[in-house]
Amino acid sequence: MRTSAGNNLAHSARVAAIATVVIAAVYLLAVSALDVVVNERLSAQVRTRVAAALDPDVSVASVISHAQSLHRSEDPDDVPVLLWEVDSQGRSRAVTAGAPALPRRTWSTGAITLGMGPSPFHLQARKAPGGGWLVAGESLADVGHVRSILLSFEAVVGPIMLLAIFLGSWVIGLSASAPVERTRRRQLEFAADASHELRTPLSVIEAEVGLSLSMPRPAPDYRASLERVSAEGRRLRRIVEDLLWLARFDSEPPPPGEEPVDVAVIASSCSERFAPVAEARLIHLAVDCAADPPPLIKAPPEWIDRLTGVLVDNACRYTPKGGSVKVSVASGASRVGLIVEDSGPGIPPAERGQLFDRFHRLSDEPGGAGLGLAIADSVVRSTGGHWRVGDSALGGARMEINWHRAGPSEWTPHRRNRHGSGRADTNIESPAPAHGVSR
Repeated sequence: MRTSAGNNLAHSARVAAIATVVIAAVYLLAVSALDVVVNERLSAQVRTRVAAALDPDVSVASVISHAQSLHRSEDPDDVPVLLWEVDSQGRSRAVTAGAPALPRRTWSTGAITLGMGPSPFHLQARKAPGGGWLVAGESLADVGHVRSILLSFEAVVGPIMLLAIFLGSWVIGLSASAPVERTRRRQLEFAADASHELRTPLSVIEAEVGLSLSMPRPAPDYRASLERVSAEGRRLRRIVEDLLWLARFDSEPPPPGEEPVDVAVIASSCSERFAPVAEARLIHLAVDCAADPPPLIKAPPEWIDRLTGVLVDNACRYTPKGGSVKVSVASGASRVGLIVEDSGPGIPPAERGQLFDRFHRLSDEPGGAGLGLAIADSVVRSTGGHWRVGDSALGGARMEINWHRAGPSEWTPHRRNRHGSGRADTNIESPAPAHGVSR
């Protein structure tokens, strides 16, 4: 189990790592595209402002006069647009106060980027009278600053986000795989327990047949052996039938019935079937199914009949001779309850969490395989019921199931007549213990 848990952790970590790598690649593509778009937009704004300062429709004298009238702070990066005059010899003169020195070079009307002082400048030139040039430029320091902030933010947020995605994916993977792992372990345990339960009657049958064939024996001995083989064969058949029922139910549980079922009628009928069993064991079987309003629920009647049979058989099986078993039905405004109590040893609180596990038994009482309550639990869950397991006033266990009560409007006359006042339309088994019943 420890190895399985380790494999589950490693598998979830691999899945989380793959998801993180994929998201990291998408993140890098997204932030790269964002950086390009932001940089291009800011650069375009700079080019637009510089080109506007060299408006060809405005005379050079007017451009120079306007530039000279602008206030200039000591920080050259704080100036939107700077202006220079370049004569025909290539000597430059700052028109805007505080503008840095312009490098000496050959000018043309195209846009260029030059490093001037602590930051690069975007520059554009326009011909001036006398063969000189009028050069306008703006610092790209703001563009670089914005780009630096954006990159720093991406560098800090990216790893944090990817770490959160990895941890989140890992936790989600563990949560998603936990039910699968539980199911896998349950299947392994189920196969091992089923093998053990099937092996026991097969071993008895094999031993009885081998003993009978080993030497001649009197006729009564052969008859006794055949009776034991027959009993083990019946037990084997009941186990196989219960396993098949659970397997079909797990693979595709049938939907609940459409017609309301009277729980009191089914409980009374089931109690009548078990009356000879209780009498043979000197057990007082009491029935209290007088409920008002009618205890109607929506469920297949054969399911409720089997559920009641499991509970009554369990109560009779574990109640000592001279004890008591009580079957009662309660009905309220919105709920219907089926209660089976006994005066047996009860169910320890520590065992109640595993009470409905398959092949789980609280005692070595012969005759059961630990499947009865598993079947009962499948029925309860599929019909929307809820268990309440506790101690009975009789001194033993109290098994109670509550359902939502079906309203009178859901009871139609033709359905009621068909089932004979709500009685289960199913083949009633002989008063023998329910298949594989065991606490």
